[in-house]
Amino acid sequence: MHVLGFELKKTWIGIGGMKIQGTHYQTIWMEEGKPEVVYTFDQRLLPFEIRITALRDSESAARAIEEMLVRGAPLIGATAGYAMYLAVREAAADASGWPYILARAARVRQTRPTAVDLFHAVDRVLDALDQSPPDTYVAVARATADAIASESVAQCQAIGTHGLELIRRCSEEKGAAPVQILTHCNAGWLACVDYGTATAPIYAAHDAGIPVHVWVDETRPRNQGSKLTAFELAAHGVPHTVIADNTGGHLMQHGMVDMVIVGTDRTTRQGDVANKIGTYLKALAARDNGIPFYVALPGTTLDFSLRDGVRDIPIEERDADEVAYIWGEAAGVATRVRILPEASPVANYGFDVTPARLVSALITDRGICEASEDGILGLFPEKKEV
Repeated sequence: MHVLGFELKKTWIGIGGMKIQGTHYQTIWMEEGKPEVVYTFDQRLLPFEIRITALRDSESAARAIEEMLVRGAPLIGATAGYAMYLAVREAAADASGWPYILARAARVRQTRPTAVDLFHAVDRVLDALDQSPPDTYVAVARATADAIASESVAQCQAIGTHGLELIRRCSEEKGAAPVQILTHCNAGWLACVDYGTATAPIYAAHDAGIPVHVWVDETRPRNQGSKLTAFELAAHGVPHTVIADNTGGHLMQHGMVDMVIVGTDRTTRQGDVANKIGTYLKALAARDNGIPFYVALPGTTLDFSLRDGVRDIPIEERDADEVAYIWGEAAGVATRVRILPEASPVANYGFDVTPARLVSALITDRGICEASEDGILGLFPEKKEV
């Protein structure tokens, strides 16, 4: 692996929890004395290269979300917050003012339709500005973006604390045998600012000395499991095995999975869960085999305006090339290869919806609850009238 462009730094938003080669990192940050630049990893290149990208304007931040340099609901939200901060700086520089800020907000909202953290972040910055004098806009936008990112770290760490108890209980029942956990896509620290959602309990268990082993779905078509989750688990020293997407049901049938933990990009007030395409099939297999299916999420990923996830959650349809081509490494060089006939059409749905009835529990930053309106509102009572 190669680090290009910058030295990796540890002086980021907070004290990092995840490690690359023994050093703690977070996924988005700003450096002292450089208020015009936001830094992040280009996740499209992992695990073959570790490259840091400088986001110098709101359009480059929007494209980073759109083109999946950054991905994962919490990190998309944090990046959207910083995109709005950069937009406010641009508006201040040429006196284009509020209409420009609103236009840039509309652009950021267009980037990824499914991940609700993005919309929450944009609205939070706009609300903060609306309550502030214009001459403080830049400082307010920066403070709000920083708060979104730092709060995400705390939320994910809390998810880990709550989810740890589920793994600990399972470990006590199994004795010395590792707890076998299956996950889908990447809901790790690369998808967040730190710790991850689905992986936060896994890291907490590993760091507490509880033996765990993770089955990592490759997660076609972009292979976020085999490229990203496997990369970060290996970097942190967590035992894991990469499997083809269709292997999970077989493992469950043969008693090789103790629990499934996944993330989510949007969860309705009734507990329906939108996550990377293929999640629904894992939930069906888990239900058929009596295996707990947990969804880990911060409160920012809940959408209290929606009830029926299958009907109401917008499902992103992405470019056919993501299915038609695959990236790999050959002789030390990252290579893109076509894997289907030129004449074959492609459908590329980015997400599916798992109904609440298939979800054993939600692991949130406020605790664990039933995947139901009553269960969710028990932890988030302030959202009852939303």
